[in-house]
Amino acid sequence: MIKSILETFNIRGESMVEPLTSGLINRTWKVTDGDKQFILQQINDHVFKRPTELAANIRMLHQYLKAQSPDYLFVSPISNSNNDDLIYVKDVGYFRLFPFIKGSHTIEVVSSAEQAFEASYQFGKFTRLLAGFDVSKLHITIPDFHNLTLRYQQFEAALQNGSPQRIKQSGELIRTIKKHTNIVEQYEQIRKKADVKQRVMHHDTKISNVLFDAYGKGMCVIDLDTIMPGYFISDVGDMMRTYLSPANEEVKNFEFIEVRDDVFSAIVTGYVSAMGKELTAAERNLFFYSGLFLIYMQAIRFLTDHLNNDIYYGARYEDHNFVRAGNQLALLKKMEEKQDTLQTIISKL
Repeated sequence: MIKSILETFNIRGESMVEPLTSGLINRTWKVTDGDKQFILQQINDHVFKRPTELAANIRMLHQYLKAQSPDYLFVSPISNSNNDDLIYVKDVGYFRLFPFIKGSHTIEVVSSAEQAFEASYQFGKFTRLLAGFDVSKLHITIPDFHNLTLRYQQFEAALQNGSPQRIKQSGELIRTIKKHTNIVEQYEQIRKKADVKQRVMHHDTKISNVLFDAYGKGMCVIDLDTIMPGYFISDVGDMMRTYLSPANEEVKNFEFIEVRDDVFSAIVTGYVSAMGKELTAAERNLFFYSGLFLIYMQAIRFLTDHLNNDIYYGARYEDHNFVRAGNQLALLKKMEEKQDTLQTIISKL
């Protein structure tokens, strides 16, 4: 099956095909054909219900950047001999082929402030270069992905209809989430502000979605399926959620969770450096809130799934999502404890 797909791109049948495991949603393979290398990907159409709309979004952005910022490295799918950049295989799914960028690599964990700066700069640059693009043209690939109000409503529904045993077990976490409804209220206020703009946002700004060169400098952002209209707090917040602590959301010992001041400073500095005057005054005042917003929302999503018997994320072990919810609420607490310090960093920048 893979061989027949590759042949439509004039890639030889004896090419080496190696599965890659870093992606969490789509299936991915590295293809080596002589001195040429590619990335083959099968789109997860259980998560992305309309793969053709993903492809349309990427095409529109590619055309815009090619015209407005031709020097920008935008990694888009390759068209085959039939001029198709999205291949459908009956009863299997949708596939696409990307060029492998020579000299590039990705990293999985932020180990330095320099890495955080480079990644933040790249995500900011991406949004700034697309500031003139009509964001209303983009398809919504995951409806309400970062709609905090809806996520809180889903949490409340789980309290009514979820597992009674798990609701009882989660009492302390439930109380902590309820104590922080001011984060939801502020989100609703933000949605009403004309000077907090709807922009082209990536929505999945983990460090592995940035290509780095051999010298550790950011080259561009990748994995563009979650690009949709959104607020800058989504991208900055997700960087804070995934970069600030050396312990990720899977860590069970919450004592390892911390907020690194130098990484926080690097995220803000990188993003402001890239966005420049494109950021409004109202947006500049939301950097600290961005972290609270995404961390809190992810805690809600993990706990909601735990109460609903793991129907969304699944669970690799008993109470997996319960642990992850507690992890994120521990990170939220660390953020709040450092509010004065972090706000001082922002004001200096």
